[in-house]
Amino acid sequence: MKFRFCFLLTGLLACSIFSETQAKAGQPNIVLIISDDQAWTDYGFMGHPTIKTPNLDQLAKESAVFRRGYVPTALCRPSLATLMTGHYASVHGVTGNDPSPKYAERNSELYNQRRAQLISYLDRFETVPKLLGDQGYLSHQSGKFWEGSFANGGFTNGMTRGFPKPGGRHGDDGLKIGRDGMEPIAEFVEDAAAKKKPFFLWYAPFLPHTPHNPPKRLLEKYQRPDRPVTVAKYYAMCDWFDETCGQLLDILDQNDQRENTLIVYVTDNGWIQNPERNGYAPRSKQTPYEGGVRTPIMYSWPGVIPPGERSEVVSSIDIVPTMLAAADAKMPANLPGLNLLPELKSEDPIERERIFGESFAHDIADIEDPEKTLLFRWVIEGKWKLLLTYDGEVNRYASTHPRDEKRPQLFDLLADPEESTNQAAANPVVVARLAKEIAQWYPVKSRKTLTTFEP
Repeated sequence: MKFRFCFLLTGLLACSIFSETQAKAGQPNIVLIISDDQAWTDYGFMGHPTIKTPNLDQLAKESAVFRRGYVPTALCRPSLATLMTGHYASVHGVTGNDPSPKYAERNSELYNQRRAQLISYLDRFETVPKLLGDQGYLSHQSGKFWEGSFANGGFTNGMTRGFPKPGGRHGDDGLKIGRDGMEPIAEFVEDAAAKKKPFFLWYAPFLPHTPHNPPKRLLEKYQRPDRPVTVAKYYAMCDWFDETCGQLLDILDQNDQRENTLIVYVTDNGWIQNPERNGYAPRSKQTPYEGGVRTPIMYSWPGVIPPGERSEVVSSIDIVPTMLAAADAKMPANLPGLNLLPELKSEDPIERERIFGESFAHDIADIEDPEKTLLFRWVIEGKWKLLLTYDGEVNRYASTHPRDEKRPQLFDLLADPEESTNQAAANPVVVARLAKEIAQWYPVKSRKTLTTFEP
């Protein structure tokens, strides 16, 4: 009789624990880690022969890893705005980093008015922090944030004071995270845990972004007589960023939050280090080539998302609907991305034929008309990637966008990930079909120039 009672008690306890686990799984903490200016190759788990990223390597072992991940726009502010809203740059309106100083002198009244106009997209769209807040989440912003105070984005907590306050262009105090320690995040997680509240954490450190000024102990790991110091510094910055990710994961563990946390990893845009200077090489940042838009994307949720390599092509446009679904939050209408959670849980293949992207100039010539600075539109379908070139105004950074090839560019990414050979002339049917797909996808009304292309 005692045995039966103990068995019954044990069973009830197990059911109670299981029910509690299931309840928690319905509303996980969500941590979004956003690397800043890092090449898709520059991790141990992605096969880099030199750069050490042990913490992200371990996270990759615990995650569904998409090696063929992409961001739609290879520039930080538009890319981050997409992660806030789930929309493409041409829809949310933040196509570049700044209003063009060609049309309004920097820090002039008109320039500041245009900056304020850009930030207004946060009033027009339901952001992730706002939607999660409706579900009872606390939220914390650290790192890059271009849109003024963290409160503008709907965060309950944060570090960025924001424009027009001094240093508020893209993060001010928020840019200290990681470089100057992780205390604000540790305090936030401890507070949320004490209050038994689910939380959303936006970790977008200014790493490995310039200035490339890593700690001496890390730089020494990568210095060699035959390696340019600019490259050694960049490698060390990637290592430094990885260290901070390890510290973040430790904070979750120390507060017993790791098991009920969905961690999403992505890079805002790519980077190829120029060995001759502290800057990026051609076909990387700001460009639609693999060096600019490709990134590993990872989803980790212990006990819910089975870890493993995924072969599908995915986009950061999927991250917002996937995070909202995990929290059972309201899903705004007309989000273009996919909620990947069902396929992540089941390991079933993601049923989508293609992903899209667009490139605009760094300086926004006309906030009301994105096509004034449109440079490229692109699509990836299977092995194929098609780039279409446009004559949008560049202003600064003209050398980044030579646009010497005016014709369509078609690349076989599986055989030629460096995009060295344009196969458009040999595959006119593929070019015509994919150009038509871009024309049907593009969210801006003016599509008349997209319907016919000759290789």
